Amino acid sequence: MRRLSPVCAILLIAACKGAEKAADTTAVAPDTAPRLVVSVPGFKVPESVRYDEEQDVFFVSNIDGNPSMKDGNGFISRVRADGTVDSLMFIAGGRDGVILNAPKGVAIVGDTLWVSDIDAARAFNRRTGEPIATVEMKRMGATFLNDVAIGPDGSVYITDTGIRFDAKGGMTHPGRDRVYRIMGRTAKVVVEGDSLGGPNGIAWDATKNRFVIAPFNSQWLFSWQTDAVQPAALATGPGGYDGLEVLADGRILVSSWADSSIHEFKGDSRRVVISGKPAPADFGIDTKRNRIAIPLFNDGTVEIWQLVR
Repeated sequence: MRRLSPVCAILLIAACKGAEKAADTTAVAPDTAPRLVVSVPGFKVPESVRYDEEQDVFFVSNIDGNPSMKDGNGFISRVRADGTVDSLMFIAGGRDGVILNAPKGVAIVGDTLWVSDIDAARAFNRRTGEPIATVEMKRMGATFLNDVAIGPDGSVYITDTGIRFDAKGGMTHPGRDRVYRIMGRTAKVVVEGDSLGGPNGIAWDATKNRFVIAPFNSQWLFSWQTDAVQPAALATGPGGYDGLEVLADGRILVSSWADSSIHEFKGDSRRVVISGKPAPADFGIDTKRNRIAIPLFNDGTVEIWQLVR
């Protein structure tokens, strides 16, 4: 196995051709600075948070161990909007016929909660937690399924970062950088290549009819049209990206492990909105209250912040 390395410079240069202007960094004005609402402890390697507007709850995926290990002990928590834990193990591996090893990205379409789990995508009833389906993707070469997003037609899109962790936490890159699409119960590869830079976060941008992809191994955010062979460079920042959300007005929020911050991209500008948060993973947005719920991967905590605008 080969060691994970940064994206090759020549590939990065090629990916950046035709890119929008690199974002300029600005500071957060005091009157637009977010404030911490509540810090919720007690999770076990929280990786992703997804807000369910109808039920007014957050779902939190818990890896509970090695992100690549099929140990059967992963679980999904259900947390009320005020931060009260409604059910720590709302969906739990090894209980009621549930298989969950190291759940990461979470997305909702209809009454279905889709969860990525190493090399499979699992579907659950978002109200009862009952398992609905599993789409096995190991035979397709899936290695590290990561974030999940829903396309405009209801299809499920999942990034594959291509990495693997051994028993001692050592990371290699034996897989391929990919994005899969699941329609019905069938998965297929829709884009792949080193130019994806270790794709992590993904979100649909309804304002521009495109996906935005946040790679872990590149300083560039990418845009991707579903009929395009490869993504296009969109804006640059610190890199080490994880969580990604596109707000209703087109602003892009992304978390960065490189500088422990949440960044906002808007046109040609970029600003840090929340800083000093080591290992900020795949956050969720409370669309009713304009709040962001950030899972701190290494701290076992989810922090809920009030956004001013």
